[in-house]
Amino acid sequence: MKRPLLYRSLFYIGLIVTCVALYQFAARIPLQRDFTQNELNSLEAGSVHILAQLDQPLEITVYATEQDAKQGDVRKLVSDFVALYQRYKSDIRLSFVDPLKEPEAVRNSGIRGNGEMVLSYAGRREHLTTLNEQTLTSALMRLARKREQLVMYMTGHGERKLDGSANHDLGEFGRRLTQNGYRISPLNLTVAQEVPDNISLLVITQPQRKLFKGESAKLVRFVERGGNLLWLLDAEPMRGLESLSEQLHVDPLPGMIIDPAAQQLNAPKDWTLGGGYPPHPVTRNFDLITVFPYATALSAENSDDWTRHTLAEGATNGWISQRHDMHFDAAQDVPGPFSLAIALQRSGPEREQRIVVVGSGAFLSNAYSGNGGNLDLGMNMVNWLAGDEQFITLTPHTAKDGSLSFSKHQLTAFTYGLLLVLPLLMVGIGGWLWWRRHHAN
Repeated sequence: MKRPLLYRSLFYIGLIVTCVALYQFAARIPLQRDFTQNELNSLEAGSVHILAQLDQPLEITVYATEQDAKQGDVRKLVSDFVALYQRYKSDIRLSFVDPLKEPEAVRNSGIRGNGEMVLSYAGRREHLTTLNEQTLTSALMRLARKREQLVMYMTGHGERKLDGSANHDLGEFGRRLTQNGYRISPLNLTVAQEVPDNISLLVITQPQRKLFKGESAKLVRFVERGGNLLWLLDAEPMRGLESLSEQLHVDPLPGMIIDPAAQQLNAPKDWTLGGGYPPHPVTRNFDLITVFPYATALSAENSDDWTRHTLAEGATNGWISQRHDMHFDAAQDVPGPFSLAIALQRSGPEREQRIVVVGSGAFLSNAYSGNGGNLDLGMNMVNWLAGDEQFITLTPHTAKDGSLSFSKHQLTAFTYGLLLVLPLLMVGIGGWLWWRRHHAN
């Protein structure tokens, strides 16, 4: 009798020791794995990348009551969400202030509503009134920028506007720039003496009225002084930008791009899909399909000053037709693939000069910027032009489709299996168990 008691005692002692060891191991080396289908409990790679840029402690102060009539325990919701960021940055300090108990602190901080957050980093502050990964990561990106980045866009000739709401404008792109810490401002060259030298880059879109020669000369001088440029070309006349084209040795090829890949997806015939991205900092880890409506193929001549790289290729099996014919004619048409976006760079006295030319002004317009990875590629271009390669992040993971699709035969088999086979199987198993027990007695 003593030996079984000894065995049981050793077993329970070993079990307790194992549990304590596992607890200590888990406390010292926390391991987590997100098994949800869309990784809902994990940060996207872009957020982790931004956290890595923050080399100082981050303070998050939340001005929220303990209970909210609609959302319940607001503090727990915020704590659970911020914990996702604390996994990757341990020096994030989270604190709460009750607006009802500390009204003076609320007034001093300029808080306007319950649940508002204040992020403090390296002497800079950001206010957030909505809490999700996009808003918080965007605020962290703005805090991570060590200097103000000014993006100007040319106006005065019917160009697309970075703050415009019309379909042809670039308002969505402008909002993304602002969210990521850039300041945008218009530039009218009929009024300005020169293009300012202190800007990060100038955005040029297709003018609808011809530029004066003096305006064209100002653009040429800006490039000669080493200015960075994002030029969104349209398949239209240059209207005064010919001198800039000659200086950069970049020309649009005449004719319309016919892309069979777009036709197979029932896309409009004047769309070209960007699917090839040669190695470059702009396209690092980028593999999303992009859409270039009304695109013009770009031709870049060799030049001793500039180093050229193709950023996006399209119409691998397509061609350029001046007849707008959907059938390839080897005698008249030019076969693909074609360069849809080109990067140019050259050494300067103070910094490297960078220019990006895109053969589609509609590529980042409000009507088309939401297609595929257009906005992501546009932001990568701006980050590279502004010298902020560290913010060229991985593209966000896409949500996996949780729906099930069945063919007619599969649906019929599933229905019979669920309504007929499964019940009969359960009845059969029950009958077998009854027979076994009956004969066992």
